[in-house]
Amino acid sequence: MTSEQIQVLIAMAIYMLAVLFIGIFYTKRANKNSEEYFLGGRSFGPWVTAMSAEASDMSGWLLMGLPGLAYWCGLADAIWTAIGLAIGTYLNWLIVSKRLRRYSIRANNSITIPEFFSNRYREKNKVLMSISAIFILIFFTVYASSCFVTCGKLFSTLFGLSYESMMILGVVFVIAYTLIGGFLAESASDFMQSIVMIIALFVVVIIGTVNAGGMGAIIENANNIPGFFDFFGIANPSVNEAGTAVVWGEAKPYGVLSVFSMLAWGLGYFGMPQVLLRFMAIRKESELKASRRIAMVWVIISLAIAVFIGIMGRKLFPNEFLTNAEAENIFIKLSTSFFPPILAGFVMAGILAATISSSDSYLLIAASSVSKNIYHGIFKKDATDKQVMWVSRITLIVIALIAMLIALDKDSVIFKIVSFAWAGFGATFGPIMLFSLFWKRTTRAGAIAGMSGGASMVFVWKLLISKIGGVFAIYELLPAFIFSAILIVAVSLLTKKPSAEIEADFEAVKSGKIE
Repeated sequence: MTSEQIQVLIAMAIYMLAVLFIGIFYTKRANKNSEEYFLGGRSFGPWVTAMSAEASDMSGWLLMGLPGLAYWCGLADAIWTAIGLAIGTYLNWLIVSKRLRRYSIRANNSITIPEFFSNRYREKNKVLMSISAIFILIFFTVYASSCFVTCGKLFSTLFGLSYESMMILGVVFVIAYTLIGGFLAESASDFMQSIVMIIALFVVVIIGTVNAGGMGAIIENANNIPGFFDFFGIANPSVNEAGTAVVWGEAKPYGVLSVFSMLAWGLGYFGMPQVLLRFMAIRKESELKASRRIAMVWVIISLAIAVFIGIMGRKLFPNEFLTNAEAENIFIKLSTSFFPPILAGFVMAGILAATISSSDSYLLIAASSVSKNIYHGIFKKDATDKQVMWVSRITLIVIALIAMLIALDKDSVIFKIVSFAWAGFGATFGPIMLFSLFWKRTTRAGAIAGMSGGASMVFVWKLLISKIGGVFAIYELLPAFIFSAILIVAVSLLTKKPSAEIEADFEAVKSGKIE
């Protein structure tokens, strides 16, 4: 290992020690009871709520996946995805956060998403809870694997070691950290990590722009590539016969259907457990407005910079990466090329921050769905808090190991893995969350049908229907979300209306009377 690599490693080690210190600091409180471990005792202020929600949401794809997408095929896919995410973030904070915070308390003080749905419909046999927990387990395992891919790419690129060994090292660190401190430590560190992430983005884009010859030179280069800097066209890259350079073909069309397909990313927010739990965890409903403003500023700035970094990277390193998977290393290349090693290490901590802030959320929520909702909610209702937390920790390790196996493929494209898991959560939980909060006539049968149908359609559309091509080659979240909503309405209207107690809960939450 060279002296430069050692300096990078030292800087990143300092950051990792800081993260571990946060976990250790909150260990005693986190282990007090399951509500503290899984929801932080509903004690978060507006800044921690907002910043931890967005940091856990964005994951490593913000610094690797999104810039890599822009670097590889230009502006269109990346910018419409970013716009969709920004709109979805705003609407989620505006219309869902307050009602969910209120309803989760009314619904027997629910501390997980499956528990909320089950209590919302006053289940006795816990079918809805079980289905919710299973889908959370499936999609968060896939989601966590994307974070581990990020770890593997980051460390193998920086230190020249094998992807597999570096990915496994990242997994071990994330498991250790999450086991120590629970949701409170995870959210507190996410707050710090969100700051590290946006500082890293700012530093890289400023230094990179200077080295590229200024904003004008970057835009001129982008305009010279067919379709690269178009909103309604997309670049068509390929590699020359020698395998040494990118060749640009004629730009491909990018129609209205493609735009709506990428904007559909915003629908995913209504079903993202890692974000929805922050709404439930804030200490006061009145502080959600401030959180929304903080979150929107962070999201808009970070997404815009991430897309621009990909465009800028194409000017600075036009032939550095020759595949879509390799292109996701552009942020790393920029950082290590223009910064002293010790500073590059701290910038690289931005990627590590994004990865840790998401993977710990995914693992913790998935583990809680098994321990709290399946083990405690169904199989052992008299389980103690200590037993629930032990089952959670064991489950967390098992999930991480499965996610690690998925992540063993070093040619995995982070953006594609995230997009599938995002669609899964958005279509499974998004429609039923909205209907549960805002339509009194929604029935338990409608909720089960919508949730199951939405999740199934993600797989069917992705693996079968999209292969037809043409108008069917759209992002699976959009048709699956619509299909789920249709099922919820149809089945709810065809089944007996909710009981008087369920309707009373709904009206109480609507009026603000949750006691």
